[in-house]
Amino acid sequence: MVSQALQGVMRSLRVYLGPDAPREAMDDLYRGFIEPGALVFDIGAHVGDRVSSFRRLGARVIAVEPQPLLYSALNHLHGRDPLVEIVDRAVGADAGMHELFVNTANPTVSTLSEDFVHQAEGARGWEGQVWDAHLLIEMVTLDGLIARYGLPAFIKIDVEGFEDAALCGLSQPVKALSFEFTTIARSVAMACFDRLSGLGDYRYNWSLGETQNLTFDRWLTDAEIAEYLSNLPHDANSGDVYAMLAP
Repeated sequence: MVSQALQGVMRSLRVYLGPDAPREAMDDLYRGFIEPGALVFDIGAHVGDRVSSFRRLGARVIAVEPQPLLYSALNHLHGRDPLVEIVDRAVGADAGMHELFVNTANPTVSTLSEDFVHQAEGARGWEGQVWDAHLLIEMVTLDGLIARYGLPAFIKIDVEGFEDAALCGLSQPVKALSFEFTTIARSVAMACFDRLSGLGDYRYNWSLGETQNLTFDRWLTDAEIAEYLSNLPHDANSGDVYAMLAP
């Protein structure tokens, strides 16, 4: 199991930090949200490709990652950087202990959501994915992180079907954020829109997969982006929703 887990982390390192990783496109995308000196939260930091981008843009980064091997990888890559703090926790609606469903062969899809695991079972494009280990991990809230580190200019949330729970732990608006969307868990995105509408007047855009390109040339209302995502074909699989407070 340990050998398989290490192979999974090495796969993630090759995919997200290898020579074909879209570094310039990623930096161009996040430059629209992050100024030098800004505070950024990376929730579900994985192997730190976004951490690297945020640092290239001059941000101070709080990287939150509960998986022990990924936490170790992040420490190896960024642990000597005084402007990166790595937190070995998960983020949810309440502080406490929570079960993490680990996909050792593909740790990028490990999740805190049992519903997400069930939704992936038998779904086209998710064949062969197995959540074969469980870990009891400590959970914090976004409010708790803000109390400790300050209000971020941007929050990136990528926690495999647990994005709505993470946002439930946020009680004040932030200027901008992103959260992952998957076609097997569309209701999670709808819950995120509901939560954000209670915090502020947000407008939305969307980036498919790892393209690092915003789809729309204008920012959409929650109703418009919800309709668009509801009609996406299943094979679109995943991407990131971007939210900005309306001026």
